[in-house]
Amino acid sequence: MQHPGNMIVVIFGASGDLTSRKLIPALFSLKMQKLLPEKFAVLGTGRTKLSNEDFRVKMNESIHTYSKEKNLDQKQIDDFMGCLYYLPMESALTTDYDKLANTLTRLNSDYHTGGDYIFYLATPPKLYPVISGNLSMAGLTSQSNGARRFIVEKPFGYDLKTARELNKKLHEIIDENQIYRIDHYLGKETVQNVLVTRFANGIFEPLWNRNYVHRIEITAAESIGVERRGGYYDSAGALRDMLQNHLFQMVGLTAMEPPSSLEPDAIRNEILKVFQSLQSIREADVPKQVIRGQYTESKVRGKTIPGYRSEKGVPADSKTETYVAMRFFIDNWRWGGVPFYVRTGKRLPTSVTEIVIHFKRTPHRLFQRVAGALTSNQLIIRIQPDEGILLKFDVKEPGSGFNVKNVNMDFRYSELANIRIPSAYERLLFDVMTGDSTLFLRDDEVETAWKFLEPVQNVWTNNNDIKTFGYPAGTWGPEISNTLFEGCGYTWRYPCKNLADEGEYCEL
Repeated sequence: MQHPGNMIVVIFGASGDLTSRKLIPALFSLKMQKLLPEKFAVLGTGRTKLSNEDFRVKMNESIHTYSKEKNLDQKQIDDFMGCLYYLPMESALTTDYDKLANTLTRLNSDYHTGGDYIFYLATPPKLYPVISGNLSMAGLTSQSNGARRFIVEKPFGYDLKTARELNKKLHEIIDENQIYRIDHYLGKETVQNVLVTRFANGIFEPLWNRNYVHRIEITAAESIGVERRGGYYDSAGALRDMLQNHLFQMVGLTAMEPPSSLEPDAIRNEILKVFQSLQSIREADVPKQVIRGQYTESKVRGKTIPGYRSEKGVPADSKTETYVAMRFFIDNWRWGGVPFYVRTGKRLPTSVTEIVIHFKRTPHRLFQRVAGALTSNQLIIRIQPDEGILLKFDVKEPGSGFNVKNVNMDFRYSELANIRIPSAYERLLFDVMTGDSTLFLRDDEVETAWKFLEPVQNVWTNNNDIKTFGYPAGTWGPEISNTLFEGCGYTWRYPCKNLADEGEYCEL
């Protein structure tokens, strides 16, 4: 494994939740795994007035609260705290970047980093061009005196137009190879294992096509609501927040052709080809292929769960979707005619992310008369929780006759002895340090995904007759989403039962 050279990570928006909950605990874990550079520093910046010591105390608390490391050693934490620094500054104020440059010059001298900096923009997307532009004017974006890499969080644009504008603004300041558009789903071990499952096993790849696969289903369910993010979420919705990035990246990995190598662009080129092959959805067909829903009040295990419109910051007449389900096709030789079904939602019965490969049924149903209706074979790749792979197939029950039972062949990462599963941010931060962009979104990938979704967004914006279907919190979304399936008897896979004690499906 390549070990990163000395460097400084600059976090804009370091007083926010992302830094406390994810970034600092991930960096501390990298230190525990001896994967950080020998000389390493973190410089947090933000509008909140904090001293270096204030910042260290806050981050010490975050490690104790959010770190997944076992048997935390305060001496090790204190040692890590020694490399954390903080600079109060306004991201939009040009003059503050002189202070930033001077601070980096001093830290660069102390830590012998050779001018290698990572700028993590944990800020609203509208500040990305502002921050990168001010860094450029301060002479901090040029790579003539060291590597300069920029990590940006989603959403990367809100539609095709804004994504293109944002890319254009950034490209006027920094090069595409300096930009790392982070999608934490791609940092999960099981997402990456899709590539290994497909391309390292001779038993799967020959079946991974339209000849043997009936349909592919991808689910990203959350049991939580919008929590304190009602104001933000109402301007985004499930399509922007989850489907355009997380789910589409899983579609790309599931459907891509074998790459020529494991080089970053070799893999990303194949994912781009998938996006370019997505069959366009006509605006007239949007109601037939896309269902949007919104959770309503219900009782879950005796506790009343408020509806989305009752959440803080959400308008009483909001039509923003907290659930979206879609059917689409990929027009290429491998997948022609195979429907892909994707769904995501909040306030569903459980939090689970999985990819389900539904194989075609046998051409002659020899045992159906004896055993009743049989399910098809399924390969389930569990992204979270309880990461692993599940293969469902039929066997004969002991005894006379041919009674058939569906059984599972189950692999779980947690069952591997002495194997530690790193958090997504650990893996992604380490990749940026080593300059590996494989698991990061490229500009053309982002724009092509938005282009495919443009008709859906247009119809939802311009057609008031498009319904937002209500579903009680604790259920699997609007029942009407099952009408997306073609063929008698096909429905979504339900990893667990509905939890709502009462409540009816309704149209909002």
